[in-house]
Amino acid sequence: MLRVAVPNKGSLSEAAIEILTEAGYKQRRTTKDLSLTDAANEVEFYYLRPRDIAVYVGEGTLDVGISGRDLVLDSHADADVIMELGFASSTFRFAGRPGVADSIKDLAGKRIATSYAGVLQDHLAEHGVDASVVRLDGAVESAVQLGVADVIADVVETGTTLRQAGLEVFGEPILKSEAVLIKRHGVETPPNGIQQLVRRLQGVLIARNYVMMDYDIPADAVDAATAVAPGLESPTVSPLHRQGWVAVRVMVQRADAQRLMDQLWEVGARAILTTDIHACRI
Repeated sequence: MLRVAVPNKGSLSEAAIEILTEAGYKQRRTTKDLSLTDAANEVEFYYLRPRDIAVYVGEGTLDVGISGRDLVLDSHADADVIMELGFASSTFRFAGRPGVADSIKDLAGKRIATSYAGVLQDHLAEHGVDASVVRLDGAVESAVQLGVADVIADVVETGTTLRQAGLEVFGEPILKSEAVLIKRHGVETPPNGIQQLVRRLQGVLIARNYVMMDYDIPADAVDAATAVAPGLESPTVSPLHRQGWVAVRVMVQRADAQRLMDQLWEVGARAILTTDIHACRI
């Protein structure tokens, strides 16, 4: 069976379980379950701390896993990213009191508190900056106020927590992260089931980002409508009982749907409908 590591808690866990469920895999019903066997799909799921997943996969104990790109890089595990999963986006940045620094070059000789020592040390080395890294577990916003560090390096979402601590971000982002599917580095022959897992996850991501659009239009306006919404390959066109009219079905990006409906109306389309896609294979 394919052995898959899944985050056991937090928002990363919730989103990972959701995408796996949409992909047709059985998932645990209680957080007390540490593992689950999906016999129908020949997969075993193991629910682990997000920070540990890259280590298990990198050592070959488990075949693949879902984790954050930041956690994978921070672990220095022997693991490669197979695909990006489109959720749990975050930005890793420097923050400090106003005026303490403007760029990474200003951090030479300073103390930097972080929960991502591996990522930070790599970033400092890449830019040739000699600074002291103070590793903390959990929230690091209080490190400056308590005198543990001069600045911090942490995941920034809205910045509200930083502002409450009297801090502001500065310099370029250190890393932009999101949830990723990983495998052990250097594995030339992937275990059975990985390609199926990847195809299913890709199908879910496409289904989330696209909708099916149907509309009726005069046959002589199909070319103009197709120029507006060509679809992934080409639209499906079927004759209607009404003479000279056809029904058209096409996949379009969800974010563009309203704009395309306006443009299709302008070229003569009527009865324009959009419906969600729950799963697909492209």
